[in-house]
Amino acid sequence: MKELYLSEVRRELAKYSSYPNEVITEDDISLLPEPVQKYFRYCRHIGQEKMVNAKVEWKDVFLKMAPDKKWMDLKCYQFNSVPEPTRIAYMRNRLFGILPFEGMDKYQVGYGNMRIKLLKIFQVADAKGKEMDASALVTVLAESLLVPTYALQPYINWTAIDSNTAKAVIKYNQCEVSGFFFFNDRGEYIRFETNDRYFSEKGSEYKRVKWSGVVENYREKNGMKFPSHFKAVWHLDEGDYEYFKGTITDIKFNISKTFV
Repeated sequence: MKELYLSEVRRELAKYSSYPNEVITEDDISLLPEPVQKYFRYCRHIGQEKMVNAKVEWKDVFLKMAPDKKWMDLKCYQFNSVPEPTRIAYMRNRLFGILPFEGMDKYQVGYGNMRIKLLKIFQVADAKGKEMDASALVTVLAESLLVPTYALQPYINWTAIDSNTAKAVIKYNQCEVSGFFFFNDRGEYIRFETNDRYFSEKGSEYKRVKWSGVVENYREKNGMKFPSHFKAVWHLDEGDYEYFKGTITDIKFNISKTFV
């Protein structure tokens, strides 16, 4: 699965190897809602080169497979591409310290897919279909401000709600999902909420459940700021289920070669 991940990244890099270099300007953000504009300025993105792709570097990543399960630590690698909404995440670890466990969660060429393998041979899950398409696309939207030129693309439409809230709708390959971005007074993006993500308890039946992504602890690198802590929460009828948490150590933009 590692080689599959690398081949998918190489495929994306080859698509846009000659993408023109431009910088983000005030004109570019002039039609965005006020809190999103404030975020661009706070994170010092004005004057920076427009992001065609990104490598998101994670550490201290933990996953909880069910509300009553224990946290499992993971190695996580992530690549995003902007011209077409693309997110590819590869995760690995050893269950009980012995059994190799791998997963790949992606939205690419208009489709979502979650694959999990055990012992590098046995496929535990291969989730796909319209529910996965919507869920993976809304994940791209939730993380879009980590790679801020997503916000400037024609496939995302913004609506101002108030001075600290904006709604965004992302539409691609006949799939449309939306969510709300919440900001604090400093201009930091702090939370995303959506009702367009699908939850499956046993991997077979799906239902739409409210989902939140919470970001915090902004740090600065290479002249730009970004949130370094992220957690994901399902808001189930029986209570909140936080199932993912991790720390982003760096975001490298406009990379030109593969990595792991």
